[in-house]
Amino acid sequence: MGGRGESTEFDRLAEELQRQILEQERAVYSAKVLEEAHNPKNVGRMPQPDAWAIVHGWCGDTMEIYLRLDGDKIERATFMTDGCGSTVACGSVLTQMVQGRSLEEANQIQPDDLIAALGGLPEESVHCAELTVNTLREAIARARARREVRSEELGGR
Repeated sequence: MGGRGESTEFDRLAEELQRQILEQERAVYSAKVLEEAHNPKNVGRMPQPDAWAIVHGWCGDTMEIYLRLDGDKIERATFMTDGCGSTVACGSVLTQMVQGRSLEEANQIQPDDLIAALGGLPEESVHCAELTVNTLREAIARARARREVRSEELGGR
């Protein structure tokens, strides 16, 4: 075993493998996808959200989106996923995109809008954007349904 400050053969192999992985990622993904996948924003389950949804994609990934509302505006959005780097990047960017937007505006976001904001995705990762947008739409539908119930409880006021 090497002493302090000495790099072992294992350490050198691990560094080389990491370098190769990063090179391969750069060849396939945009700089924005890599930045968001490696340093995602708005990650975490929100305690007592105003609305949330969990959707399981056909690929095996699960996306969760949580919304905090101020009236009809999305004040804060967070996400959790067990998915790949593309799914993480999609969750990170979409939660940034919707903050400050009305529910109606956020509901208009298309997977292609998310893909454009990421600087593109490889064809095999397009489903990650679809999963993320579908999860947002489900959370918005739940927010609207919850409002309708409250309105009925208050006598339609």
